[in-house]
Amino acid sequence: MIFTTKKYRLHRLYSLLFAMFIALCVMGISLLPIIMLYKSNLVYILLAAISCCMLALLLYLFLMRKYRKRKRILQNTFPAEWDHILNTQVAYYSSLNDDEKKRFKQEVQIFLGEKRITGIEIEVDDKCRVLVAASAIIPIFSFPEWEYDELGEVLIYPYDFDEDYDFSDFGGNILGLVTRGGSTMVISKTSLYYGFSIDSDKTNVGFHEFAHKIDGEDGYIDGVPPLITDRNLLEQWLAVMKRESQEIEQGRSDINPYALTNRAEFFAVVSEYFFENPAVMAKKHPELYNTLRRIFKQDTRSMFQSVVKSMFKPYGKKIGRNTPCPCGSGRKYKKCCLGKKK
Repeated sequence: MIFTTKKYRLHRLYSLLFAMFIALCVMGISLLPIIMLYKSNLVYILLAAISCCMLALLLYLFLMRKYRKRKRILQNTFPAEWDHILNTQVAYYSSLNDDEKKRFKQEVQIFLGEKRITGIEIEVDDKCRVLVAASAIIPIFSFPEWEYDELGEVLIYPYDFDEDYDFSDFGGNILGLVTRGGSTMVISKTSLYYGFSIDSDKTNVGFHEFAHKIDGEDGYIDGVPPLITDRNLLEQWLAVMKRESQEIEQGRSDINPYALTNRAEFFAVVSEYFFENPAVMAKKHPELYNTLRRIFKQDTRSMFQSVVKSMFKPYGKKIGRNTPCPCGSGRKYKKCCLGKKK
């Protein structure tokens, strides 16, 4: 999510070309008749040309708004409270060198500056916001150009919830989920805090849900993330998944049996393990560990697709007040969960 020279230049070039193209089209359709009518009057021709240039400039500034906002975000000093949370709650951050920590903090600032985090019947404090951001950044930290293009909002529930998104009776068994379409994520605050409080238990709902989000960035949550485009790596991943699943079925594995639900859940569960306790995974599941290491270090995503999405939908899709509530109640968001916002 951070600035990279290659992607920034590409975004700037596409924005400029698109702005000039639209301006020329508008001039051809709307202003050409005026030019033809007043072709002997240089004043009108000059005004038409200036209007075209102004339109191109406005379009260019509009398409570059994402990066202009990021520059403003990064001009702010990183809050001391956020730094304390990272140092005391996020083991991954503590293992980074000084340059990596600087970039990690910039990623946190950008994520929290662009994505909306909304508490449903609960207060969203700095700790909650920073841990959500850390959950998003850690899996893709090796890929500075990665963007959560579709994600616009994260809803924080106070407790685990059930299939009806009800958390009032404390009997729910769902810790988090990514809604259909991928624009919204729901996470239990209690489970989020628990995942970061114990950094060696192989479970972390933040990593789990953002693994689903990464998996679904190609439009399909199927256990084959878009980080995999190399055929050999894909074959290796599918073979490892099959062998490890058999070990789980036979009771010879310490991987959470929930991984057997489907391929998407397998990817999310082992991703939790990979980031929570990589040393143990490397020892007990060396082939799985090495495969995940290749997946999470190999950035082969289409930059063109990402740049175009950044131009037209720079901050993801946030929940509109009049759109159906993501909890599935059938009611408008403003009359359902939004009314419970704190």
